[in-house]
Amino acid sequence: MSEGRWSMERSEELRLIKMAKKGNVDAFGRLYEEVYKDLYRFALFMLKEPHDAEDVVGDTVAAAFEGIRGLRHDEAFRGWIFRILANKSKRVLKHYAERPVFREFDAVAEAEEMQGGHDAGSSGAGQEDILDLRDAFQQLTEEDRLIVGLSFFGGYNSQEIAEMLRKKPGTVRSRQSRALARMRTHLSGSYGI
Repeated sequence: MSEGRWSMERSEELRLIKMAKKGNVDAFGRLYEEVYKDLYRFALFMLKEPHDAEDVVGDTVAAAFEGIRGLRHDEAFRGWIFRILANKSKRVLKHYAERPVFREFDAVAEAEEMQGGHDAGSSGAGQEDILDLRDAFQQLTEEDRLIVGLSFFGGYNSQEIAEMLRKKPGTVRSRQSRALARMRTHLSGSYGI
């Protein structure tokens, strides 16, 4: 695999993974330093709130450290940790939906919108675009969200994603293309394009 977004050599990464699997905290810490920013960007996009993103990244790292001995393929570490993050983010989103405060907030926001509370020139329009994009992203399958997220938030190319997910690069490119097309379709419905 090419170095991609990681600054360390692949051989060093694999050496650290082997050490972390034996319980070496320092080795795991170095792996964490390499992937933290990408994990945080992904979580922030999913959850919208910086403190929630930090919490879910922390939970992800704790779960990864606890479970790294069970990682079957060392070269799949990046995909594995992003899957943990995606699952933990989904749980937080589910919790958001179950909290009455959010339902009340959504009802107030809907009422304001129906009364013309947001004009097209306000910063609310940009926020609405982000929410629409996030909603389109959430409509994707878990694996498609992972592929799109690794590409756009993590900056990984299709070859790197393929190696992380143990798929062919062509499969990753076609899945990403179809996922982006589904997002465009979803967004075109939102904007009447």
